Amino acid sequence: MTTFADTTFTPPELIRNFCIIAHIDHGKSTLADRMLQLTGVVDARSMRAQYLDRMDIERERGITIKAQNVRLPWQLEGQDHVLHMIDTPGHVDFTYEVSRALEACEGAVLLVDAAQGIEAQTLANLYLAMENDLTIIPVLNKIDLPAADPDKYSKEIAHIIGCEPEEVLRVSAKTGLGVEALLDEVVRKVPAPVGAADSPARAMIFDSVYDTYRGVVTYIRVVDGKITPRERIKMMSTGATHEILEVGIVSPEPKPSQGLGVGEVGYLITGVKDVRQSKVGDTVTSERKGATEPLAGYREPRPMVYSGLYPVDGSDYPELREALDKLQLNDAALTYEPETSAALGFGFRCGFLGLLHLEITRDRLEREYGLDLISTAPNVVYRVVMEDGTEHVVTNPSDWPEGKRAEVYEPVTKCTIIAPSDYIGAIMELCQGKRGQLGGMDYLSEDRVELRYTMPLGEIIFDFFDSLKSRTRGYASLDYEESGEQDAELVKVDILLQGETVDAFSAIVHKDYAYAYGTRMATRLRELIPRQQFEVPIQAAIGARVIARETIRAIRKDVLAKCYGGDITRKRKLLEKQKEGKKRMKMVGRVEVPQEAFVAALSTDEPKGKK
Repeated sequence: MTTFADTTFTPPELIRNFCIIAHIDHGKSTLADRMLQLTGVVDARSMRAQYLDRMDIERERGITIKAQNVRLPWQLEGQDHVLHMIDTPGHVDFTYEVSRALEACEGAVLLVDAAQGIEAQTLANLYLAMENDLTIIPVLNKIDLPAADPDKYSKEIAHIIGCEPEEVLRVSAKTGLGVEALLDEVVRKVPAPVGAADSPARAMIFDSVYDTYRGVVTYIRVVDGKITPRERIKMMSTGATHEILEVGIVSPEPKPSQGLGVGEVGYLITGVKDVRQSKVGDTVTSERKGATEPLAGYREPRPMVYSGLYPVDGSDYPELREALDKLQLNDAALTYEPETSAALGFGFRCGFLGLLHLEITRDRLEREYGLDLISTAPNVVYRVVMEDGTEHVVTNPSDWPEGKRAEVYEPVTKCTIIAPSDYIGAIMELCQGKRGQLGGMDYLSEDRVELRYTMPLGEIIFDFFDSLKSRTRGYASLDYEESGEQDAELVKVDILLQGETVDAFSAIVHKDYAYAYGTRMATRLRELIPRQQFEVPIQAAIGARVIARETIRAIRKDVLAKCYGGDITRKRKLLEKQKEGKKRMKMVGRVEVPQEAFVAALSTDEPKGKK
């Protein structure tokens, strides 16, 4: 017999929907753990650190990748309330997860590390929350640390938000100090959700996940009306209709209920296995007498970085397609389309929000779906205008148009860097070396500065963040957002093996850096490709002009071993005969590039000894 989590709809005035936003590693997941313990939804025996981080990757790396919602009971002044809390990621590559979580809330807990202060991503998430008119509750975390300076950072937060320093709450998520007062403040300050209980049902899909046994599990926030089991619903964007098999709440494990009312957050299961039927941002309504106007939904994320994903074994292509379908359901920021490569076979051109997003996606595909993948070098989207006026959008170097180009446009970003003022010189030198232009500089306090740069996205996506961290001893934080495009002198560098272009190694780079890329790639391939029976030239070329060359020496048999004594002409004759044979072999021979060479050459790490 099914036991329902509750049998009545919670009145909207007793519901509080809020999320926790912060920079990476400021203690969001730890604070969520303390809230789970305090409210009693997780008992001491089941408790573990990072309870809401469900994926192995999240636990290994210590970062949150997926926003997770949970329903918490809380009592204030004798009145029972229901809190819906969403723990969000902190890294810039998962901002789309944060923006969706904010749409499902009325309030946000802004968490700041009392030992580090406000970071770039803290500001970015704060501005997102302000755009959505959320009530902000500023909180300083880690006040138990010896290095904590709560008075200094309270003033910094108050200065940015426009509140008094005394209003900034102080907690220690690790010890639980001040967490009860925070939950009380959430009940007092966060407004209750607003909606019409007697209107046709309208619920926003803010996330979904694929379950092997139950099909698509859809997470919703009810805005108007109510959603109950066994009723027929309609997805407003696709027009698809389904019967609801189960409705429930997450507390923190899924628990079936008799329905969800205005302002409530929960899940529904229809048993549908087709992953395209449940789109994030879609509006769910009743099939009969349903709503006519859908909810506003979310803006579609625009990929910042493109990379090709190819299965090492070509026969895994259908499995890769299916895995991407299922993963896109859980990661709405992922986009992909099929493509082919002469060197790598069939694969997909995938769009990501950043390099970490690419790395995590590839990792998840390999772990969760048992695939073995090669990813090509990441690149951004270029717009090429030809002399005859035609335009080409280039997401892959192999799409680079031949002929006379009038203009090439590359995407640019607005970067915000926050760091101690001692490192201003090092940061400026790095940004100027990456073709950055300083837009402004502000002091947040006497020893912390915010720098704003406009930089080409192509310069950021490789090693910019690593270089920034190493030059500032890990103290700098970076946030970026797209900011249009600019005209640039870009060229396509091709890598040729024995005169034939290998499309997987081609890259679009700035004219000033083309020689460095060509030399680096040729040297790397010379070390990675095994020696053949004949000499193999590796060339880097821009159009017909070769800019770098390396040669893989041939494996030679010692034909002079049996020739001892006699005239030099005997030796010369044997060597000339060998030379002719090598020339003939070169005409018919093909260079075999092993799979490991592709993987190593396309990885962004420098080979050992080349740094």
